[in-house]
Amino acid sequence: MVVAGLAQEAGYAVNALTIDYNQRHRRELDAAGAIARRMGALRHVILPLDLSRFGGSALTDVIAVPKDGVGPDIPVTYVPARNLVFLSLTLAWAEALGVRDLFIGVNALDYSGYPDCRPEFIAGFQDLARLATKAGAEGAEWRIHAPLQFLGKAEIAAEAQRLGLDAGLSWSCYDPQPDGLACGLCDSCRLRREGFAKAGLVDPTRYAA
Repeated sequence: MVVAGLAQEAGYAVNALTIDYNQRHRRELDAAGAIARRMGALRHVILPLDLSRFGGSALTDVIAVPKDGVGPDIPVTYVPARNLVFLSLTLAWAEALGVRDLFIGVNALDYSGYPDCRPEFIAGFQDLARLATKAGAEGAEWRIHAPLQFLGKAEIAAEAQRLGLDAGLSWSCYDPQPDGLACGLCDSCRLRREGFAKAGLVDPTRYAA
């Protein structure tokens, strides 16, 4: 949501892509739709891609989501090569649309250690986009924008406030509860809640714990 707001502020029109990868936290699909409508996206595609067929992650397999705090190791919520897959699909759609600017909300500071959030990955994918596409072969310049990459969660929450965005539309929890509340204990909930607190802002999320 914040990335879309920053893109619009910079003068870009937004086409929004959401991947339905049969993730545990499918509540984020509803959030993505609400955000795309509120932001006035030109088009919002929800693309099915069932990564639960592969498994290997607490988000796509029968593996418990960790609730004991953010640790130093890459957690089991890591989905193998997720951002590589997502950016590849985004690249394909962008080439079909005839646009050359891709925006992604990866963050390399307050995050859970995922390797596909690192600046080296974003830079490497931009080089790959040039090599992998007809547009690149014909000399087009691809630009991968990651405006949240070096911001902490508090700074991201503050940017949402500055842009006049409704943070209550967004969703972070990896393990939504049956009553629709965020769990409050997974890494993503902890980082989100801490970010709002550090920013001195009210977190509109309803947590079970």
